[in-house]
Amino acid sequence: MSHPKYKRVVLKLSGEALAGEQGFGLEPKIIKNVANQVKEINSLGVEVAVVVGGGNIWRGKIGSEMGMDRATADYMGMLATVMNSLALQDSLEQIGVDTRVQTSIEMRQVAEPYIRRRAIRHLEKKRVVIFAAGTGNPYFSTDTTAALRAAELEAEVILMAKNNVDGVYNSDPKLNKDAKKYENLTYLEILNEGLGVMDATASSLCMDNNIPLIVFSITEDGNIKKAVLGENIGTIVRGK
Repeated sequence: MSHPKYKRVVLKLSGEALAGEQGFGLEPKIIKNVANQVKEINSLGVEVAVVVGGGNIWRGKIGSEMGMDRATADYMGMLATVMNSLALQDSLEQIGVDTRVQTSIEMRQVAEPYIRRRAIRHLEKKRVVIFAAGTGNPYFSTDTTAALRAAELEAEVILMAKNNVDGVYNSDPKLNKDAKKYENLTYLEILNEGLGVMDATASSLCMDNNIPLIVFSITEDGNIKKAVLGENIGTIVRGK
C-alpha cells in the first residue's frame, strides 16, 4: 500500500463542485463520489478536514443585484454552506465514515460550534471534520476559511478541488484553447498576476504561514488520493 505524503489535510470544496453540470443545487452522484474519495484517504490514516462553499445554493452576487446589504448576503451564503456540509456528512456516514460538522455560527441543534481543540481531537480520532458557515464573519470567503483552518490545525496542505478545471491557467481554458497551465506557482505570483485561484486575503494567509496548495479537478475519480500520495496532478502553489 502506498504511503500518504501528508498526515493532515484541509480539503476545500466549492459549492459548484457539488452541483455537477447542472450548476446549482446538489447532485447526489457528485456528493457520493466525493464521500467515497474522502473515505479512501481517511482509510490510509490521513486526518481530513473539509471546508465547503455555498455557491451552488446562494451567491453574494445575487444579493448585490437585489440591492441587499452585503453582510446579510454573506450570512445567507454561510447558511448555504451548512446545508452542503450536512449533505456531505450524511453521505460520509452512509458509507461508515465517522464525521462531525462544526459551524462558525452557533446552531447547536444542527452541528457543533467550532472549537479548535475539539476539532483537533476529532481529527486525531480519525473522524472527518467538516467546517461550515465560513469564518462566521461577513466579507470573508470560504477560501479564507480554508487558509485560516489550515493554519489553526497545522495542516500540511490545502487540497483545492475544482469543478471541471484541472489546475491553474493564465486565462480561462473554457474560453481560450491556448490557455497555459501552470505546474508550479508561488502565492506572490498569484497575487501579482491576479490569477484568481483564491482571493487575496486567503493567498496572503497561506503565504505568511507557508501552507502549500494543490489545485486539481474533483471530477476525475481518485484525484484526492493522488494528491495525498504526492502524485503530480493539477497545480502546486507554494509560499516560498
